[in-house]
Amino acid sequence: MQYIFALFVVSISFLSQANSQKWDGFTESYIKHLKKSLNKKAIPGAALSIVKPNSPSIALGIGVTKLKNGQPITENTRFRLASISKTFAGSLAAKLAAQGAFSLNDPVDKYLQGVHFSNFDESLKIYHLLSHSSGLVPNAYDNLIESRMKYPDIVNKLTDIEPLCTPGRCYGYQNVMFSLIGDIAEQSTGLSYNNWLKKFLFKPLKMTNASVGYHAMLVDEDYAHPHVRGRKRWYTAKLKKNYYKVEPAAGVNASASDMVQWLKAQLGNYPNVLNDKVLSLQVTNYTKTNKELKRRIWRKNLKEAHYGLGWRIYDYAGETLYYHSGWVQGYRADIVVLPRLNIGFSLMLNAETGLINELTTDFIDRVLVEYKDKDIV
Repeated sequence: MQYIFALFVVSISFLSQANSQKWDGFTESYIKHLKKSLNKKAIPGAALSIVKPNSPSIALGIGVTKLKNGQPITENTRFRLASISKTFAGSLAAKLAAQGAFSLNDPVDKYLQGVHFSNFDESLKIYHLLSHSSGLVPNAYDNLIESRMKYPDIVNKLTDIEPLCTPGRCYGYQNVMFSLIGDIAEQSTGLSYNNWLKKFLFKPLKMTNASVGYHAMLVDEDYAHPHVRGRKRWYTAKLKKNYYKVEPAAGVNASASDMVQWLKAQLGNYPNVLNDKVLSLQVTNYTKTNKELKRRIWRKNLKEAHYGLGWRIYDYAGETLYYHSGWVQGYRADIVVLPRLNIGFSLMLNAETGLINELTTDFIDRVLVEYKDKDIV
């Protein structure tokens, strides 16, 4: 019996070692492809994060922070997450709801002192903000984010807009409306949104480089500068403050090492921070997003698309994945979580390029070819 048990243990050990070697080869191949693609397009810099159970996490900096006199990007170099910030807001809102700070079905007006949406009465709920189903025209007053107008003044202009449909009936992507979750968190708990992220997400997850806001991005020189494309080459641009006005929608900064921790949390590795109830709540299919089915590069594989709480939920070639992208001037970013396979992926670029769509899709497709019908060990 002892002999049989020993053979069993040895077999498991060899299987685990073989799977580990296979994964190492898989990631090495992808990283080689990634670097070649970035070099071909002369992308200044990137930050890659990949996690998988029972394997060393990957946090990799590539290229330089800026084209002239830049420094090498490391796993600790800060990037703008842009709209990937919404995943933090969604997780925090789900956490606060699970703790009883508010109900996602509460009327928005209950928590917004001095702000009243006259065309909604009590039909506009908290979950409508987070799932982009308020009924307003897409990107309502987002143009004012790029003006000198302050965030509270932009919110006040939203209150009298006539909705296109009743809340919950149609999808319209928002930044200003979405960011009201920050005001709701503060009104319901007495703690600012920024402090909630720092104390209850960043700190316990050991996201040591993560921060919120323009000034936090510039605390030292270890940040990726934005780059825009001219006629023949990339140019370093000035970091803009505008979308930092809407912190829950677009205000988070993070490094590759930070994103490793965020991916692990999304895969359930830190239940004391984000437990199963919270993780399940944030990816509830609140809003159909049929427009996503027409995405050129994903069109052949995307079967269903929904929005949860700060997360997109896709049926991609029969596999459920959670996703979000980010895009502000000079930056692009993607995050992907494959829950069944326990694999997480994040890529951030300090250049405003559609190449990121191809690089993220390539990673997903490679994973599904290798592991779709197999168990991850």
